[in-house]
Amino acid sequence: MLEAILHGFILAFGLILPLGVQNVFVFNQGAVQPQFLRALPVIVTAAICDTLLISLAVLGVSVVVLEYYWLKTILLTSGCCFLIYMGFITWRSTPIVKEQNKNVTFTPKKQIAFAMSVSLLNPHAILDTIGVIGTSSLNYIGIEKVAFTVVCILVSWAWFVSLGIIGRITGKLDQSGRFLAILNKISASVMWGTAVYIGSILVK
Repeated sequence: MLEAILHGFILAFGLILPLGVQNVFVFNQGAVQPQFLRALPVIVTAAICDTLLISLAVLGVSVVVLEYYWLKTILLTSGCCFLIYMGFITWRSTPIVKEQNKNVTFTPKKQIAFAMSVSLLNPHAILDTIGVIGTSSLNYIGIEKVAFTVVCILVSWAWFVSLGIIGRITGKLDQSGRFLAILNKISASVMWGTAVYIGSILVK
């Protein structure tokens, strides 16, 4: 049991830690929203999507998706289009500063939609959960597999909440909005870079 718990914790943390579209988006919304509570839609949505992917990976259901070329093509194409669109929105978004009366922020609906797109339409996230977490879960059965899965899910929730909090702190410290403006550009660049990578996979 302890081995499964430690394995799940280390594996999930190692997979979620690198800078990616999902992490950048959650951090960005935590920073630009005027209150932490307003960033909850993106945090909760990202965590729920990860919970779904991890659960499907352990159950083996999502493996079926990767066996069919047309499903992979739809997934990759949709993900590429969403990332390009999100990149433009993020690049043009205006950071919140005290002097501004009109601010460009993501509404709860947009947060949810975009968080779902960078989670469920992100080939990297799917391959990580299926190829790594799903495969690793085959080492366990019964209660050990449940413990492994639950720990992976809890790490995901804790990570996204932490990202939102750190983002909110950063937003408060950056009263000029200059750092957040740079962050928006970095976020957009990461999204476009990922879209280009996905596009290269499609044309192969």
